[in-house]
Amino acid sequence: MAFESIRPDDAVRYAERQGCLLIDLRPQEDYCAGHIPGAITIPYDELDAHKKKLKPYLLVLYCDRGNTSLLAARDLDKEGYRIVNVYGGIHMFRGRLEKGGAKCPQRFS
Repeated sequence: MAFESIRPDDAVRYAERQGCLLIDLRPQEDYCAGHIPGAITIPYDELDAHKKKLKPYLLVLYCDRGNTSLLAARDLDKEGYRIVNVYGGIHMFRGRLEKGGAKCPQRFS
């Protein structure tokens, strides 16, 4: 694996970086119930539809417990994307979560 894995609490710093996308791979309902601040939602089953638009970004991927994001990170890494995986997923995140409101869903377009 050529990509880095980080702790969930470190993901917030990546969301603030220029040219970086913090992506929540969970279903949209889960994203709206609470997500890491600065994250956008691209559910795992919709990831392929967005691949071309994601190529120029550093992608920081997380899911519920880290399994889905690791799978996506491996696949995207093989295709030449720049990836950072959040191990442990949102389940291990100890910061404040953003919930619903006008930003829900904050989708990538």
